[in-house]
Amino acid sequence: MKIRTVLALLGGLLAIAAREARAQDTPQARYEKREVLIPMRDGVRLFTSIYLPRDRSQRWPILMRRTPYGVRPYGADAYPQLLGPHAAFDAAGYAFVLQDVRGCYRSEGQFVNVRPHRARKTTPQEIDESSDTYDTIEWLLANLPESNGRVGMWGISYPGFYAAAGMIDAHPALKAVSPQAPVADWWYDDFRHHGAFFLAHAFNFFARFGKARREPTSERSFPFAHGTRDGYAFFLGLGRLVDADERWYGGDVPFWDELLQHDTYDEFWRERNIVPSLKKVAPAVLTVGGWYDAEDLYGPLAIYHAIEQQNPGIENALVMGPWVHGGWARGTGEALGDLHFGGPRSLEYQRDVELPFFERHLRERKELPPPAEATVFDTGALQWQHLPRWPPADAVARPLYFRERSTLAFARPEQSSGDLRDSFLSDPAKPVPFAETISVDMLREYMVDDQRFAARRPDVLVYELPVLEQDLVVAGPIQVELWVSTTERDADWIVKLIDVHPHDAPETPATRPGRTMSNYHQHVRGEVFRGRFRERADKAVPFEPKVPAFVRFPLWDVLHTFKKGHRLQLQVQSTWFPLVDRNPQRWVEHIHEAREEDFVRATHTLHRSALHASRVLLPVRGAR
Repeated sequence: MKIRTVLALLGGLLAIAAREARAQDTPQARYEKREVLIPMRDGVRLFTSIYLPRDRSQRWPILMRRTPYGVRPYGADAYPQLLGPHAAFDAAGYAFVLQDVRGCYRSEGQFVNVRPHRARKTTPQEIDESSDTYDTIEWLLANLPESNGRVGMWGISYPGFYAAAGMIDAHPALKAVSPQAPVADWWYDDFRHHGAFFLAHAFNFFARFGKARREPTSERSFPFAHGTRDGYAFFLGLGRLVDADERWYGGDVPFWDELLQHDTYDEFWRERNIVPSLKKVAPAVLTVGGWYDAEDLYGPLAIYHAIEQQNPGIENALVMGPWVHGGWARGTGEALGDLHFGGPRSLEYQRDVELPFFERHLRERKELPPPAEATVFDTGALQWQHLPRWPPADAVARPLYFRERSTLAFARPEQSSGDLRDSFLSDPAKPVPFAETISVDMLREYMVDDQRFAARRPDVLVYELPVLEQDLVVAGPIQVELWVSTTERDADWIVKLIDVHPHDAPETPATRPGRTMSNYHQHVRGEVFRGRFRERADKAVPFEPKVPAFVRFPLWDVLHTFKKGHRLQLQVQSTWFPLVDRNPQRWVEHIHEAREEDFVRATHTLHRSALHASRVLLPVRGAR
């Protein structure tokens, strides 16, 4: 036989062997699938997919995820490519339980967005996500003799909320829970940032997710057709927000109107705030979030702190990495936009934190150490910090004042006379864009993007510290305290914290073509506050024209080293479009009902005298 023929045969045999090896490594080869309807205490049945290891030489821990997004693929012979949080879980072997929550896809019952928790339940008809989790676990323990009796939960985003809700009044078998990017309070997460409406995100999310379900189904929603790629133009032409459901959704998204009608922090929002209910939490908790999560930055921080304060003595840990929404589970985490983070940060977290956390508690592997109380990534120094608490005990709030000639200083202004203010004209017809990139979406990169385009606009105030002579480490929650006035009776206030790179900054591997890190204005943190809620969140109060008023709000937490040779910058503006809906500036009771003629130009002023000293409180490590 010729050598060429022998090699061809050998190659064919190797290809067949490789295919067989891959087949043995598929979920179908290693797991048996069951689809069941699990009855809840009120008789409603929840559709649940169960994936059991075919290896029955041992009993397996249960790892569960509850979701409103569907447990596709449906069908006894249909398997997803991944069952657990990442591939190492599938290889380790768990009994994976994936469940459609009430009213979603194939589950029975009525769906309620961020279903409120019931602290007291006196009848079987009084249910919440905590009781549905409890009943599911009870059924699993009774019907899965293949399990070792220990249960864990995880979930990202909306499923992160269900993970958090499930650990309240937890079933004794629930040993470890990881809420990841969880919704905590929609007044701060996702859609209502201090009363300001996150327009592009809400519109696009509910276009896909919010359509009313007629009956249990396997069908999924499809993206909305905007008719243009230019989101700035599309949302300028959206029309009155109150008309959007009928005009754009065909009247098929009922929650859109609920979202708009509750435009103050009323009972609707208060009962959807899970934070006060996070009591009687017995399992170990690993809360995970991303510093660049455009959807749920508030959630993981609030849930971590609530568990810490309301459940003394339990294992409670926080992870905050250089990630977008769910970025720790998607990709390697090496880069975002123009930034490079110095390594595969997602893979490090998966290997060093997430898998050991569940292995320790669900297999009782006590040789694995618990995670640090706070595993947090410094987005300026590009390294992990492992801290005994968050925020760090040595972080001291230092007031940074807005000063003359577009400067910042840690010294309070002394002069009380003169025109110690800066003003700009805000035109709702030409709002400041939130990003340079043209898109119909809430771009995930906006939280790190170069802000030079905004700094060059006349309706954005820019202030800077001198070039830093040593590193400045900001670690913890940032508080904004502004004295402002306006010629009209309403205004939004946006403050952005910027790291300005030096002119000789080296390029990074992630820098996109045509971009440069020279003088790059890196967005570190930004937030919006709707000025009508400066006195109280549940009642709108107009400004008195031209009279200084005090506005105070959090920028939330950061861990960022402003390195020697860089500059710290603050930008102040009043529009951020179409990330945030436009404030008409003329007073209207309900902004979602504003007509086009209500949108008027106004002059907004930032005051910076000794009497009206605007400032930002920075938590600085090593402050003298």
